[in-house]
This record gives sequence, structure tokens and C-alpha cells, in this order.
Amino acid sequence: MSKQELRQQIRKQKRQYSPQQLAALSLPIVTQVASLIDDARTVMAYWSLPDEVDTHQLIDRLMDRGVIVVLPRVTGKGTMELRRFLGTTSLTPGAFGIMEPTGPLFTDYDAIDAVVVPGMAFTADGRRLGRGGGYYDRLLPQLRHARRIGVAFPFQLVADIPEENHDATVDQVVCQRDNEK
Repeated sequence: MSKQELRQQIRKQKRQYSPQQLAALSLPIVTQVASLIDDARTVMAYWSLPDEVDTHQLIDRLMDRGVIVVLPRVTGKGTMELRRFLGTTSLTPGAFGIMEPTGPLFTDYDAIDAVVVPGMAFTADGRRLGRGGGYYDRLLPQLRHARRIGVAFPFQLVADIPEENHDATVDQVVCQRDNEK
């Protein structure tokens, strides 16, 4: 199956769930991620779209703990920069209709302890299929010291993803709590 065919298959599966069902599926995932990064001082996350694992509560939890949260902002074709998240009032619609941060530019990539990574699909060994723009494939290699945690709904965990040399991987995939498998 090609990358595009796999993306179409995952989109079709996502449409079978209501926003409320996806939010309910998200909760145990972000709870597990929060416990995995309990000692992190700086975390890169993403402001989720309605069809993605909902990261809004995770970001709130991190902010309540005093963690520095940075989010990506698209700067051009295939490129992103990181900006400090200062709260929902510091978000503005950006590329692809994604809410993006307007806080200060963040360039100390070595200070990032963990990165929460979205994807269309993941394999158990950390291979990732994105939406097709290569944004994370370009950014993740620059985050040399960060633990890369992919988050996905259970139906996004697949046996195989076509792989290319430039594809960036994650260290771990969280799709549901271990005791819920």
C-alpha cells in the first residue's frame, strides 16, 4: 500500500468517529503521555486538529506544572519554527487552518526534553506517516536530545508504512494505555 493510500484509509477510519468519541479516545493517551514526561522541563507539542489526538488538555496540564511548552508554526513550504505557547490567547489561525502560537521564538532545541508528535499512522517500532508535507521529517532530526513520542488512536497503529530515507521516526508510540489493550 502506498503512503497516499494509507493516508486515505486512515482518514476514512477517522470519519467513523464523532468528535466526542475521538475526545474520549484521546484522554487515556494524553494521560499516559503526561506520566511519561513527568520530569520534563521543556516540551514541544502541537495544537491538535479535531481529527487528531486532542493535546489541549495535555498542554494545559504541562503549563499548570510550570513546563515550558513550545508549539510549531509553519514558516514556508515544509518548514516550521518553534514558538513559546503562552496560552490560548496567543494562538492565531495559521497554515492549513491550524492554530499556531504567536509567542516568542524558541531556538534552544537542545533544551527540549520531549516532543509529542502527531501522525496519520505509526508502526510499533516508531515509523511514522505524516500528512505529506515533510514538516516533522525536517524538524525532528534537529531535536537531538528530545524523547520523541508519537500519539495515535488505536486504529492508527499499523503493521507497515512505506519508508523513505528522509522519514523521521519516533522513540515510542502511545496509542492507548497498556492495561486497555
